[in-house]
This record gives sequence, structure tokens and C-alpha cells, in this order.
Amino acid sequence: MIAGKRGGTHEHSDQRFSELCGSNEITPRSGPNVLEQAGDCKSKIKQARWCGHRALLVNAIFLPSVSRGIYQSTRANIKLDLAEERLNQVTMREKLALWAVFCLIVAFLPSQTESVAVMSVDLGSEWMKIAIVKPGVPMEIALNKESRRKTPVAVCLKENERLFGDSALGVAVKNPKVVYRFLQSILGKTADNPLVAQYQKHFPEHQLQRDEKRGTVYFKFSEELQYAPEELLGMILNYSRGLAQDFAEQTIKDAVITVPVYFNQAERRAVLQAAHIAGLKVLQLINDNTAVALNYGVFRRKDINSTAQNIMFYDMGSGSTTATIVTYQTVKTKESGTQPQLQIRGVGFDRTLGGFEMELRLRDHLAKLFNEQKKSKKDVRENLRAMAKLLKEAQRLKTVLSANAEHMAQIEGLMDDIDFKAKVTRSEFEALCEDLFDRVPGPVKEALAASEMSMDEIEQVILVGGSTRVPKVQDVLLKAVGKEELSKNINADEAAAMGAVYQAAALSKAFKVKPFLVRDAAVFPIQVEFSRETEEEDGLKTMKHNKRILFQRMAPYPQRKVITFNRYTDDFVFYINYGDLSFLSEQDLKVFGSQNLTTVKLSGVGSSFKKHLDAESKGIKAHFNMDESGVLILDRVESVFETIVEEKEEESTLTKLGNTISSLFGGGSSEPTANVTEPVTDEEEVTSEAGKDQDQSEKQEESAQEKPETEEGKEGEPQAEEKKDNKEDKAETEGETEAEKTEKPEEKSDGEKAEEKEADKKPKPQKKSKISEDITVELEVNDVLDPSTEDMEVSKKKLQDLTDRDLEKQEREKTLNSLEAFIFETQDKLYQDEYLAVVSEEEKEQITGKLSEASSWMDEEGYAAGTKELKEKLSELKKLCKAMFFRVEERKKWPDRLAALDSMLNHSTIFLKGARLIPESDQIFTEVELKTLEKVINETMTWKNETVAEQDKLSPTEKPILLSKDIEAKLSLLDREVNYLLNKAKFVKPKPKDKAKDKNTTSSENSNANSTEEAEKVIPPKSENAEEVKPAEEPPTAEEKEETILELNPAENTDTESTEDSKSENHVGDEL
Repeated sequence: MIAGKRGGTHEHSDQRFSELCGSNEITPRSGPNVLEQAGDCKSKIKQARWCGHRALLVNAIFLPSVSRGIYQSTRANIKLDLAEERLNQVTMREKLALWAVFCLIVAFLPSQTESVAVMSVDLGSEWMKIAIVKPGVPMEIALNKESRRKTPVAVCLKENERLFGDSALGVAVKNPKVVYRFLQSILGKTADNPLVAQYQKHFPEHQLQRDEKRGTVYFKFSEELQYAPEELLGMILNYSRGLAQDFAEQTIKDAVITVPVYFNQAERRAVLQAAHIAGLKVLQLINDNTAVALNYGVFRRKDINSTAQNIMFYDMGSGSTTATIVTYQTVKTKESGTQPQLQIRGVGFDRTLGGFEMELRLRDHLAKLFNEQKKSKKDVRENLRAMAKLLKEAQRLKTVLSANAEHMAQIEGLMDDIDFKAKVTRSEFEALCEDLFDRVPGPVKEALAASEMSMDEIEQVILVGGSTRVPKVQDVLLKAVGKEELSKNINADEAAAMGAVYQAAALSKAFKVKPFLVRDAAVFPIQVEFSRETEEEDGLKTMKHNKRILFQRMAPYPQRKVITFNRYTDDFVFYINYGDLSFLSEQDLKVFGSQNLTTVKLSGVGSSFKKHLDAESKGIKAHFNMDESGVLILDRVESVFETIVEEKEEESTLTKLGNTISSLFGGGSSEPTANVTEPVTDEEEVTSEAGKDQDQSEKQEESAQEKPETEEGKEGEPQAEEKKDNKEDKAETEGETEAEKTEKPEEKSDGEKAEEKEADKKPKPQKKSKISEDITVELEVNDVLDPSTEDMEVSKKKLQDLTDRDLEKQEREKTLNSLEAFIFETQDKLYQDEYLAVVSEEEKEQITGKLSEASSWMDEEGYAAGTKELKEKLSELKKLCKAMFFRVEERKKWPDRLAALDSMLNHSTIFLKGARLIPESDQIFTEVELKTLEKVINETMTWKNETVAEQDKLSPTEKPILLSKDIEAKLSLLDREVNYLLNKAKFVKPKPKDKAKDKNTTSSENSNANSTEEAEKVIPPKSENAEEVKPAEEPPTAEEKEETILELNPAENTDTESTEDSKSENHVGDEL
């Protein structure tokens, strides 16, 4: 019934129960122990009582030792037992409450059967870093196949294979046409974007075509194959997941991906589409500067206090540069008390300032030097392969010049087998990039302007990114910030990946991390625009265009907002656009793309007003959500009305509880409940006068900026509500309180009853009720169209086909290598003594002939054969050599196995002799048990002697009859019998001894005294508590052992026997 309510099947319920029974690794148990535990579970349930023993019932149900199979087999019996337990003696309220607790526990416990590892991808323009978190590995960078901690963002597409990372870069020098790199700059861009033209200039070998359907670009690989940038990025993300899974040794689906802070809505959606194609579940797109700030704060929690600390992170990577001002301080939260928090205060960026632009300058300089040497009549710039070699050398040269004043550039066979060699100095490199270095302070100034702060308020400037290692960059930046030094106390390459994986662990339900609140900021403002008809004083009607700010610049997210349209009674249209972008330069505005996001067409507004003519309209409310990834979503649009209804008598708490529990099982009212407006941080209402609209909007924007609230940087659902709603909620709460008071009537006098009757005749108080009607929404994207569902499925299938082809190729190569290795290893083994001893001449010639035949086939046809044919060939050879390998393996195992069997026989025989020497009065083993052990020993010894004798008569080339598995079986049988007797001896209860009697009554006084002393050392017999050891009793369990120990030390209440009791206890201890 519970599983049916949750929309699952019996398998779902069984899985839930299995998950409740243990930790991450639940292994099914079998045998008598499991049946005993199932019986314990059932008995516990039978002992439970609905009223007084609810905790016992829950413990019985969630017994951790019961596996899924036992639960399936006993589920019906458990239900019958529960139904029989005092069913007629408890109230309906108690049963429903108990079932409610049970249902909630089953419903909300997280699943533990799936993979719990999570990953992060720091997706840069040139490199990516991958980090993982799994049980036992808190935070670690995943190494790639070359054991490097960072991987190039590159994919090579050949006709029959794909290559990634360093392998793809190796092909780029030889055949640059098939290698795709630096895809980040053209994600979410239309064909007329300046960055697309710049990409084509940097990589002229690629054919970029316009996608007429979406207006974006795609790479034309051949007439039949074209790949969009999102598809290529999806391949790279899928490859990154493979690296993470290999490193974590388990499946990974959840990931946090870093993106540049300047990515707009279209670019962020493009990254999400690429991840969807790759089959990744994106927990969050986190800004790379925020990930760096989070990593810095997590490892310095103790240094963060209530005093605000302002820190600037300057990040210059391969493709772009950003400067971020972050404030760290502790804040108080309702959920987790005082916790550290980071807040993004200001951001500045330069999209095209980075190390790659410096490398391009060096590449062009090297090309110029080569042409000046005039070793070839051709221009090296026209040779794509030569330019790819020069770019690779320029990358190496830039790194070397960061630590050396000069270096020699060398390339063998640059073009037409001509070698290239030239000296390049650091001063020449700095002169080439002089205009780039002048742009270094730009992001710092933008970040200070956005945060409205000065450099005096910044405590330190921390360098991040590989390109900040260039000395000239550090010199210019140090002069710009006016600090004594630049801090380098963070890993410049891996900080973003480590911060992102910490966020992934925090978002995952499988891990519990220390809270660290993150308040990210939206760099680009977003507003809502709409037009409505207004009537002037002279009676003329005009159209007025209105703008309402939805998210200000640097507004915190995630958060939800609502805009209310009060003057519309029919269907209308409004627009979601970017706000004031005047802080961007002219070039940045061209690169930014369309400033219009979405056109929203609403239908059903008029019909909702006709449906609720008798109700007061509260406007059309549009609910917006900027989620954790910084993507704006229009959740829903509703038409809200308010009507006055007579307040009905409040239901009792018992009735409410019954209705709530009934709804869990599919019952409850059939009438649809009214949609309650979600709490928001900002709600704007459009009034008739424009001036009032603007004033009201500005006031609400200021209040939203003063008190923005997010849910610990995760869910982003603000906690603030409208004052009106709070009052109404308060009124409802008061009403419920009064109703609860009426649930407990007290005895009243006749006069009070008469007053109540008069009060009932008075009119009941009126109450306002909200009604919401969903409005149909049609969205028209204006910036960059998202691919349709059909296109996404085609892309996923295209990538899946490539993945299957790669796996098939890997399987073929693996089979081919296995076949080659088997042929060569077996040919070599035929000359080893241990193999020559077990193979006959005839068999050796047969195997040698087949191996030679297979080797010849490999040279002629094998390297072009398919996987199936290779597997058949390998299987045929293994079958031919199976008998020979078996004989060799058996002979290798004989010495150790036989030695172990001899040792076991020896110890078992000694143990048997010792057991038979125990006096009859103290014997703890039965004759049947001792004879059983003796029989096993004799049978094992006879089998061993006879089998070894028969094996010695056989030739080494014949199939052996002395098998290692038979020896292991005999060992196991002996071990079981001996352990049984040892366990019995360990837990057996000692027999009580009779009190010593005087044999000689005429003995002297000394002998009498001695006998008295000896008698005092013996436990006096107690006929009432004495228990005899049964001969065939099973060894007691651990619980019975505890009871046995308690029985061995009975308590005595008399003071006169205290000395004797202590001696008796000592005597018992000696015997044990």
C-alpha cells in the first residue's frame, strides 16, 4: 500500500526496505543464521504493542540483519501479525499516527544502493581539472591516463576513432584539421558574433558553417557529419566522467561544472545542454571565481569571524581574466547557527585577455623569424601544419621565459624538412604583448566600481590561474593595486576544481559537510518590460512602455521573485530582457549578443476573470526563479483572486490528523486545493500612474538589496514573505489555536450554556480566501534558440554511436593483444621443464603446430580481422592447451595442499586423544561426537593414502586423480568438525561438584581440620539451581554466554557466608 502510494512497485518497496537494513554495502545473507534473525524480527513484532511499545515495533521492522530476500518471504506474515496485535483495543488516532511515522521514515530516507561518488569539472578554455569525492576519499584531483593532474580540452575526430586530451594534441601537430580546441569561446554564440570570426581567424583549418535553424554555428567535418560546439563539449565532458569513474572505481553521474562568471544566459544553457548530451546530472553550474573563493574559505574557517574580510582574487587563465572581490564573515542562521559565509561583492572581467593571446603573439613572431631566415621560398603562415608546430613551441617558450631571461626556440622539420632555430628574449616577448599588459588593471577597476569599494578596504590580492605566473603581469598588477606584495597562498591551477567538488559534496545527499554559505552574484541585470494602454486627462488613450527591474546588477542568487500585473484583465504579452549594460565596453556589448531574452505570451487571463466574476482580483502573478546555476526560469504564471467566505467551524486536531494520513493512501478531498503563492523576496505591483510605479519599484528594489535572503546558497528559496500574507497566516494560526481550545470542553453551568446558545445565533465571522488559476504560458526565446527535443535525442544518439564504436575498437584491440600474448607465451612455455614434464611428444607437436598456424594467420589476416574472429581463434587455442595448463597447475598446488592436510590430520588426532583422556565426571563431549570426529579422521587419512598411491602410478602426462579441490574439501570437513567441538568446549557450563564427605570418622583432629578446609574451597551443592550438561546440546550463542556467566556467580544476601562466597567465586574462576 505504501509503495503504491509513492508510485512504485513491490520491487521499489523491497529496495527501500533493503536500504534501511544496513549501510552502503548490503550483502544478502543465507543459511540458518538468517532464518533465526528473521524469526527474531517476527517475534519482536509480535511482542510490540500499538500503544505502549511503538519504539519496539520500529526497531523490529528496521532490524539491520534482515535482508531483502527475508523481507519478501515474511512480508505477508508480518502484516498478519501486526493486524492481530490488539486491533480492537486501540483508537483510530493511535493507529494512523503510527502508520504516518512509518510512511515518513520509508519515504524520506535516501537511497544508498546507487553510487554515492560525485565529481567536479573545472572547465577552462584550454585545460580542465577533475576532482572527485567518494567514501574514504574526501577531496582529490583525478589523474588522467597519462597520470597528469590536468587534461587539455581537446577532441580529435578521425574517420574511425576519437582521441582526447594529450593524445588529441599530439595529432594536432600532424593534422590540425581533425582536432577541435578552445570551444568555450563560441558556446551560445550566433554566427555573426565577433568571437566566432576571431575563432575562425585563430583556427583557419576548421570549416565553420551557420546553423539556419538556430542561428548558431557548427563544424563541418564531412558532407555527412557535422558537429555543434555543444556536441563536441559533450564528448569532452563524457570523457572527463570516464576519467573520474576510473579514478573513483565506481559509477558517477552527479557533477558540478565551473563556468566563467561573465557567461550570460545563452552560454550557461549551452553548457547544460552539453552536459545533458554527455549523460551528466548537473548539480550546479558554479562560477569559477566563486569556486576559488569557496576553496579558499573552506580551508581557513578558523580565520573567519564576525568582522568582514575583503579579499580580491585575480584570475588570469588561458582565455580570459577576471577580478573578484569577496567578503568573508560569520553569520547566524536559523538552521545551523553561526556559520561562515562568502559574498561576491564585485566582479570585473576581460573576455579575451589571457595566456592564449600571448602565445598567438609569440607564434606569429616565430613565423616572422623563420621567414626572415629565407630558408624556404614559401610563406610559413600558409602552411597550417607548420603553424600548429609553431603554436606548440610558442606555448613552451612562454612557460620557459617566465623563469629565464632568454631561450632558444627549436623545431625540427618545421616545413619542407627545414629545421628552425631562433633566440627569443623576455624583453622581446614583453614588447610583443605590451598592449595586453596595459589591459591587466582593467578588471581590478571594474570590480572596485561594482562593489563600490576602494583598494584600502581590500586586505590582500590573491593570484589564481596559470597566466599570472608571467612576471610582467605580476609587476603591472602590483603597481595597479598598490599593495606591498601579491599573495600566492592558493593552488593557482586546482583551486576552482577543489572548491567545486566541495560544493558537489554539499549538494549531494550522500555526504554531510560543514556548512559554508555562498552568496553568488548575477553580473548582468535582468528586467521585465511590458506595454499597456493608459488614458490621459484629455480622454486620449496612449500606449505606455514600462520597465521593472527583476534582478539588479550584483544581485544575490539563487532566489525567487514575483512580479504582479494589476491592470490586465485579458491576455497580454511581456518581455524579459537584460537591464542596463552601460558598464560594458562597446566591444563587450558586441560580443555579449542579443539583449532580449524571452517574449512571454499569456493566454487564459480573460477566461479566469469570467470564471471568478464575484471575486476580487489580486493581479496576475509571474513567478521567476534564478537557480543555483544562474539560469533564469519562469516557473509559472497565475491569476489570483480573493473572495469572502463564511468561516466554518474548525476541524478537530484528530480529524485533521485522520485527513492527512488518509491523503497518504490516496484518500482525501477530491476538490483541487488553491495554489498558495510561494514566499518571495520581492513582489512588485503595477499601478496606474507611472510615477508611482517607478517610486514603488525603486523602493522595493532597495529593500530587496538590503535584505536578500537565500537558503544557504543552495535551494535559493527566500524566507521573507509579504506583510499581508504574514498577517493572514497569523490570523489563521490564531483561529486554529482557538479551535484547539474548543476540542477540550469543560463542564459548564446552565447559565453559561444559555449564553452559548445565544452566541450561536449571532452571524458567523467572515474570512478571506485566496483562489489561484494557472495561466497558459508560451515562451519565445530571443537570444539563442535552444535545440529541440528531437535534436537533443539525435545528438545523444550520435555521441552514443561514437562511444559504442570506441568501445568496440578497444575490445578488438584488447582481444588482439590477448591473442598475440597467448601465442608467444605458450610457445615459450613449451620449452620450460615444468611443461615438458606433463606433455607428451604427440600433444606437444599438435600444440606447436596450432600455435605456428595461428602466428602465420596473425601476420597475414589477423590484424585486419574482426573482434568475433579474433575471439574464436583465442578460444580455440585455449581449449587445445587447457589440459596441459591444468596438469601444470595441479602439480604446483600439490605440495602446499598436502602439507596443510597432513598438519590438520596431526592436530585433529592430538585433539581427539586429549578429549578421550578427560575423566568421565568432567567429560563435555558425547561419545557420538568423538566417534564422528574419529571417523572423519580415519576416512580422510585413508583417502589421502590411497589417492596419493594411485596418483604415483599414473604418468605425468595423464589426467591427475589427486585434485587440489578434493584436498581443500577434506580440509574443510576436518576443520568444521574440530571447530564444532572447540566451540562447545568454549561455551560449556561446568558441572557442579558434590561436597566432599569424610571417609574416615576415626581420623585425628588434624585430618578433620584439613578436610574442613578443603570442603570450604568447594562450591556447596545447590539442588534447586543445579543443571546438568546435556550430551548433545548445541554450543550456546553469545547472548546465552552472558546469561551463563551471570548464573555462575549467584548472589548471596547473608553476611555470614560472605567469606565462603568469595572463595567459591575464586574457585569457579580457576575452573573457567
